[in-house]
Amino acid sequence: MNAIKVVAVGLIIAGVLGLVYGNFSYTKDTQQAKLGPLELSIKEEKTIDIPIWASIAAIAAGGLMLAFGGNKR
Repeated sequence: MNAIKVVAVGLIIAGVLGLVYGNFSYTKDTQQAKLGPLELSIKEEKTIDIPIWASIAAIAAGGLMLAFGGNKR
């Protein structure tokens, strides 16, 4: 497989995952204060929403790349 096909398949997979899950979350650790041996930190959970239009655009772009990219004879 050439690089264009790999990127196209990756876009399609990312688009499908974006449609299926819709968002993802991660935990961010922040250090608030350090007083001698005592350390205070906060764990903050953040959620990122993936727009439906972005998922559909990724699937369409990947499909177009598979259909028209790569075959130069």
